[in-house]
Amino acid sequence: MRLEKKATIVSSTTAVLLIIMKVFVGVMSGSVAVLASAIDSVLDLAVSIFNYFAVHNSEKAPDEKFNFGRGKIEAIASVLEGIIITLSGVYIFYSAVIKLIHEHQTKYLEASIIVMVISVIMTGALVMFLNHVAKKTGSMVIKADALHYKTDLYSNAAIIIALVIIQFTAFDMIDAILGILIAIYIIYSAFELIKEGTLVLMDVAMDEDLVKEVKKIIDTNPDVVSYHQLHTRSAGQDLFVSVHLVFNISISLFDAHRICDKIEDDIADIDNKYQWHIIIHPDPYDDSEMNEMEE
Repeated sequence: MRLEKKATIVSSTTAVLLIIMKVFVGVMSGSVAVLASAIDSVLDLAVSIFNYFAVHNSEKAPDEKFNFGRGKIEAIASVLEGIIITLSGVYIFYSAVIKLIHEHQTKYLEASIIVMVISVIMTGALVMFLNHVAKKTGSMVIKADALHYKTDLYSNAAIIIALVIIQFTAFDMIDAILGILIAIYIIYSAFELIKEGTLVLMDVAMDEDLVKEVKKIIDTNPDVVSYHQLHTRSAGQDLFVSVHLVFNISISLFDAHRICDKIEDDIADIDNKYQWHIIIHPDPYDDSEMNEMEE
């Protein structure tokens, strides 16, 4: 089983445990912050399950219907996760405002604090694990999941502070005020997920550092006279590169093909966690200006 799949299973299991604890204590205590956190955990579970199927489908090999694979399904999952996070933030904001208007006392503070402390410990461990998987695999889905749980970690820590304040000062409105702040932060964090996923769906170029590495490999090859029409795009773990290489007109087709193979291998070795799809077009002269005129 791929590491990304294991990560989605771990996050789903964690979400289930957190839901059970938070819903029970949230309903008993009447804390809008704890209930908001419970609702967010329900969404976490739904997203983690969706991410599992997204990862499962994205790893399928190219076929007659999807010639370039299904890598963009990770970008779709990232956008949907961002939208779900935004909606949860809006609901938390609404719940907090209602509590400000209709004041009610928070109960069972000790139990609420204990549950939220456990939640912070579990969520913190999960974030560390997901970040490790995201760095190792480059998966956009796991990166989005890690960011999602990171917002949970911050919001859960803030909820603990609010509950402690209520415990010692009886200033119950801090619960609703904090709920509003958490909602704003959640909505803000979701923007990056939606933005990144949308850019991939629009065939955004590869990361600038990776492009520089590709250019360096081509520039340092003594048999390549020049190059043009270097185009790149990314789709999850799939990276696509196409380029025209100009060779000396006297070079044989065999030698040009051998050099292209070597350059392809060198590019693919830049980062082995990605699936590289490289197309090199060898030219006997620089036809870039002619191509531009035809366009």
